[in-house]
Amino acid sequence: MWWHVPVVTATPEAEAEESPEQELTRSWGHRPRSTLVRAKTMAPPPPPLAASTPLLHGEFGSYPARGPRFALTLTSQALHIQRLRPKPEARPRGGLVPLAEVSGCCTLRSRSPSDSAAYFCIYTYPRSRRGSRRRTTRTFRTDGATTYEENRAEAQRWATALTCLLRGLPLPGDGEITPDLLPRPPRLLLLVNPFGGRGLAWQWCKNYVLPMISEAGLSFNLIQTERQNHARELVQGLSLSEWDGIVTVSGDGLLHEVLNGLLDRPDWEEAVKMPVGILPCGSGNALAGAVNQHGGFEPALGLDLLLNCSLLLCRGGSHPLDLLSVTLASGSRCFSFLSVAWGFVSDVDIQSERFRALGSARFTLGTVLGLATLHTYRGRLSYLPATVEPTLPTPVHSLPRAKSELTLTPDPAPPMAHSPLHRSVSDLPLPLPQPALASPGSPEPLPVLSLNGGGPELAGDWGGAGDAPLSPDPLLSSPPGSPKTALHSPFAEGAPVIPPSSGLPPPTPNARVAASTCGLPDHLLPPLGTPLPPDWVTLEGDFVLMLAISPSHLGADLVAAPHARFDDGLVHLCWVRSGISRAALLRLFLAMERGSQFSLGCPQLGYAAARAFRLEPLTPRGVLTVDGEQVEYGPLQAQMHPGLGTLLTGPLGCPGREP
Repeated sequence: MWWHVPVVTATPEAEAEESPEQELTRSWGHRPRSTLVRAKTMAPPPPPLAASTPLLHGEFGSYPARGPRFALTLTSQALHIQRLRPKPEARPRGGLVPLAEVSGCCTLRSRSPSDSAAYFCIYTYPRSRRGSRRRTTRTFRTDGATTYEENRAEAQRWATALTCLLRGLPLPGDGEITPDLLPRPPRLLLLVNPFGGRGLAWQWCKNYVLPMISEAGLSFNLIQTERQNHARELVQGLSLSEWDGIVTVSGDGLLHEVLNGLLDRPDWEEAVKMPVGILPCGSGNALAGAVNQHGGFEPALGLDLLLNCSLLLCRGGSHPLDLLSVTLASGSRCFSFLSVAWGFVSDVDIQSERFRALGSARFTLGTVLGLATLHTYRGRLSYLPATVEPTLPTPVHSLPRAKSELTLTPDPAPPMAHSPLHRSVSDLPLPLPQPALASPGSPEPLPVLSLNGGGPELAGDWGGAGDAPLSPDPLLSSPPGSPKTALHSPFAEGAPVIPPSSGLPPPTPNARVAASTCGLPDHLLPPLGTPLPPDWVTLEGDFVLMLAISPSHLGADLVAAPHARFDDGLVHLCWVRSGISRAALLRLFLAMERGSQFSLGCPQLGYAAARAFRLEPLTPRGVLTVDGEQVEYGPLQAQMHPGLGTLLTGPLGCPGREP
């Protein structure tokens, strides 16, 4: 049986200022797909409020009850906390909680019958002085009324308001804030590659991802993939109407499988609209790096990048995603969300596979080895230039256009043993890091889940001798109509049986995955091997590398196309011609960490924005990759399909900072 996580919460706060991309970003509360259950109809939102406009204000006690009292003020950007007693703070420490750092909230009640107070708890992930995130909780006692029912209503009002802000849902103008404003919890399918990165993907998922999305009140099923193309097989048979999103917990390769599986379906036109997300537990994590930048966070790696992307996922904002249709020499076709590479980049990617145990450091070692044995490749690159040049972060000097090699200078980015059955876990009864918290129907408190290598933070919030334990308030914690289910351990040996209502297809252990059968036409591409139209530009010569990239990042810390956006409708072509020294090539990759490689003035570096391209290697041997996966060597061509997919990105920018 499946367990519904009882925490109602949310994620990073709504955007502070309107932007051109804002209308394309949708929250969990706004479901554009007709096959999904829509949120309840609500009145039009009131005019936007200033970031400092108080939405709620009140006085709260603390848990345990003998602690200090606080004045709380909720704005659209942050929760302000000021201690009132025993002595007001002139300069409150930790008194500002940006909503961008909040994963969710819940209401609690005491198990002591004599306690008429209700409790309001928020879960936050602030940065430490060293820059890493650490989970903390803050619990406040709602005790201004004489009865529990009145105190519970006030605690639920605060929790509902905060959840609406985090999910981007409008608050009513009449001040009536009740749990009825909240739609049903979004239902996600999580696909985890347990061998991702250094083999830490499952551990990180269990210790960090699942607790956070449980705090955010998201419902989920989880499957560990067991073989190559397992994810592709799964999504080909999904009942998509039962899901609000598919999220991969791995590197970029697993998302490549998911997108191509959706496009292989007979109903691919509707299937490809399914929002997909990525939580980085792989080696490269390029798309996650772009999502992290889109969300306004500082550049991050490893666990910090995972926590940033998890916070953004909890918010649920989605954005159109361009997909590149790639036709290979044999005529087979696949779809790419990331890159097509030839030369140095693909050599490093594939040759560093033997160093996979090193995690992201494999690319550093692979780059050093690649520089030591630097090769050049003769080939022909042709492309259909974009009619509109890509938007740059800031204006740069204009450059003439010509049907020849064009080198632009974009501004740098801101600093910054397989079983035929798969294991499925649905809404794990994950213990939140409070020793006194219990899930509804659980007779005993859940054990402590230690995060970040330590015990529960802010232990003072969780009482001492004589303090009655708290349990979640079922009226706000459990979504309407949720059945009470028994505790189910996902870690028992043996493969669980997937219920018919799960929306998952039966296992297909021996399924053969063919090339994409999607019927989407490539109207800009003539047949491979035939002459190109006259408005195409052709370059021929010796190259060190050629890279065609869609998003901004080639790796979590490599910004290959600083000006790229998820839905700009462009494929960004970068190439390096022969004649570059090893030292100069190294400088290019070091500058790519800041996105400033185009400002170095390297004469061998070229760039063009295109809508389609054709690559014809003239060297008999070499390596070609699509989204980091090796494909057949030979001529290929590709066309960009703007906004074909949908990516879960969270809100644009980082709106959690108040001026």
